[in-house]
Amino acid sequence: MSHREAGERLLQDAEILAEKITEMQYRLQPDLMERFGPIGKIRTKQDSQYSLSYLAESVLVKSPGLFTHYISWLKVLLAGYQVSTEDLEMNLQLIKEALNEEIEQPHREFLLEYLEMGIDVMKHMDTQASFIHASMPYGLEAKTYLQHLLDNKRKEAFEIVESELNDGATIRDMYRYIFQPVQYEIGRLWQRGQISVGQEHFCTAATQSFISRLYSRWLIGPNKGKKLVAACVGSEQHEIGLRMLTDVFEMEGWDTYYLGANVPNGSIVEAIKRHESDVIAISVTMTYHLHLAKELIERIRNHAETAHVKVMVGGYPFNIDKELWRTVGADGYAPGAEEAVAIAERLLNHPVSLDNVSTASE
Repeated sequence: MSHREAGERLLQDAEILAEKITEMQYRLQPDLMERFGPIGKIRTKQDSQYSLSYLAESVLVKSPGLFTHYISWLKVLLAGYQVSTEDLEMNLQLIKEALNEEIEQPHREFLLEYLEMGIDVMKHMDTQASFIHASMPYGLEAKTYLQHLLDNKRKEAFEIVESELNDGATIRDMYRYIFQPVQYEIGRLWQRGQISVGQEHFCTAATQSFISRLYSRWLIGPNKGKKLVAACVGSEQHEIGLRMLTDVFEMEGWDTYYLGANVPNGSIVEAIKRHESDVIAISVTMTYHLHLAKELIERIRNHAETAHVKVMVGGYPFNIDKELWRTVGADGYAPGAEEAVAIAERLLNHPVSLDNVSTASE
């Protein structure tokens, strides 16, 4: 029996187990209904299923850091909704009981080992720092840009970008030092309960609109003849990072084909063939979608007309575990758009084995 089989087994049972865990928790903590009402019970089941799915994926790819990082993140997020550390600890203990009762050995052993690591993380404080600092390039501008967005001042926010461009900054500078760190910071503020989902959506939509307004300034470069297809896996909705990556490739003279999210694997393979792609960039934000990335890569590898295409991956789980790209079968990984271009060029110009290529940051 393997870690992979244990992870796959838990993924299959996650929804049923989440229902059982939620019922148990509300029996043991009747005050939860008073504190959060019926909607709270629905959210407890959702959170339990997410935790089980994150645990399953972490075991599946043998990466305990994915689960422990998630628990640290979840602890901070739930605190913003008045869910106490004790509430979360109870939930994790009930997950442990459910695994002991419902999952047979040796699957149970693998799952409990990683779960205990997550429970231990609960004892530590999370002190994630801001993604924006005055000492970083355009740090003050990024901070002001974000504040304008939070104040619903779209016009003023875009004027900051225009002013920097007029003073000699490049559009790639704006992507790297303003748009990207601001998006990370928006996610951090939402996690800590300092901004609402509505504010997060507004800020993201504003930045996406600014990106679109800038297209006319750079869609004029020569084409180098290299082709990229870019897609998110599964039902991923976090597309802006992949959109920016695709734009940077375009600025480098690549011909790109951006598919976004919610595209079936068969359609992605078909797009690679039709576009005659040299590289496919796959984005994963939610850890519980890792198995979907692996399935997509296997499908690309197993198709005669796409087997030669170089596969790059990126996103949240790969930033946590720097070796995870090997596990899903990719040719390389990059933490950001600038690094991705360098990796893609390296893969095409100096083809090497999986064991010899990694990120541009090494």
